[in-house]
Amino acid sequence: MTPQQQIDAFLNGHPHAVVGASRDRMKYGNKVLRSYQQHGMKVFPINPSAGEVEGLTSFTSLSELPEFVHGISIITPPQITEIVVEEAGELGIKHVWMQPGAESQKAVQRATALGMNVIYGGPCLLVVVGHPE
Repeated sequence: MTPQQQIDAFLNGHPHAVVGASRDRMKYGNKVLRSYQQHGMKVFPINPSAGEVEGLTSFTSLSELPEFVHGISIITPPQITEIVVEEAGELGIKHVWMQPGAESQKAVQRATALGMNVIYGGPCLLVVVGHPE
């Protein structure tokens, strides 16, 4: 797939989760979550230390979500991204967008080996879908 086809495949399904969602509105983990919300997309925040993010119940991991998600945006340190990719693979999640700074070669290689549509090393979701404040 071309990069645009990968992005389209990621965005054309619902719902999504943001792994690394933050309560701090200045952090990308919050901005990405709000971008989904502002575009009317169902989204779940994942943050093990936040009970709520932007009015949504925050979950400690992907496996705690109340329903299957089509794709995940990852905004975590690379070593955490590697763990997230493993969990996503176990749950059958096929669409992963590693936001700039979250990716590692190990995580990308593992996601690819698991047959995931993995977006990395390119634009941030905020650039692609926009983030009106």
